[in-house]
Formats: sequence, C-alpha cells, structure tokens
Amino acid sequence: MAHIKIDENLPGIRGLMHFRPETAQPMNDLAEVLLRSENSLSRGDRELIATYVSSLNDCFFCQNAHGGIAQHYLQCDMAFIDQVKDDFRASAISDKLKALLTIAGSVQKGGKHVTQDQVEQARKLGATDREIHDTVLISAIFCMFNRYVDGLGTSAPADRNLYINRGKQRAEEGYVHYDPKN
Repeated sequence: MAHIKIDENLPGIRGLMHFRPETAQPMNDLAEVLLRSENSLSRGDRELIATYVSSLNDCFFCQNAHGGIAQHYLQCDMAFIDQVKDDFRASAISDKLKALLTIAGSVQKGGKHVTQDQVEQARKLGATDREIHDTVLISAIFCMFNRYVDGLGTSAPADRNLYINRGKQRAEEGYVHYDPKN
C-alpha cells in the first residue's frame, strides 16, 4: 500500500501521475524527448539504459516497465533483458552500448563517479557527445523516477508478463499524451 492515498489500481508511477498530473506532464515530456525523439541511439538502447539503471536502483516497477518497452523495440525476450541487467559486459550488445551502460552505472552511484576515461572509452567506441549526454541524463532522471516510485511505496504487479504486454502499448503511444488510466 502506498504511503499516500493514490489509486491502487494504477501501479508504480502511473498512480503518482494520476495523483499529480501537473507534475506528470513535464516528466512525460522529458521522457518523450530522451527516450523517443530522433537520436543516433535506438529507442531500444535508450529504454535499455533506463532498465539497467532501474535495476541497479532495485525499482521493480521501472525496470520491468521499461524492460518491456525495450523488449518490444529490440525484438528480444525477457531472458535477454535480464542478462543485460545481470552482466551487460557478457551480453550480446555493442561495445559502444556497453561503454554507455558503464557510464550509466556510474551515474546511478553518483554523478561524480563518471570518469573522463569512461567518456573517452565511449567516444573511442563511436559514442557521440549527444549520446553520452543523453545516457547521463536518462540515468539521472531514472534515478529520480525510481526514487519517486519507491519513495512513496507504490505497488507493482509481480507478473512480469504484464509489463511485456504494456511495453508494446507504451512503445506505440509514447509518453507525451500519457494517460495513466490506460
């Protein structure tokens, strides 16, 4: 049960966005820009960054919600997403994405944990300044989103298949006109 009175039929961030729509809209606008706008990083890669950071923060709702979206974009299964979360260095992703996930993991610990060597390694593997920027910002906002969801004690369905089904819907609809009741 959440720490504040929200619609318990709306799990995770959905109930919080319904509770306070005037704060939901700017968060959704930022998510739309970072996760869905034109970018040299695929939407799947960006959702994977969000998923990875959410798993480091142990936010069950966010890692599964964004993992479901990443699955849709990347056309992969839950086992692949779990492998990336557990040991991305051994997973079948590009070396560039591995370097960006290293940066994302450092952001999750604290911004000052990102090193010049990590940035240079990402550049050496083909990451652009915009991709590095967006990786840091996606990681930072997901730390905030994760703390928002967990800090208010929201619920999260345990059935991970529900997130896969919603992932397709969220991938198709995006975040800008997000209706937490759908």
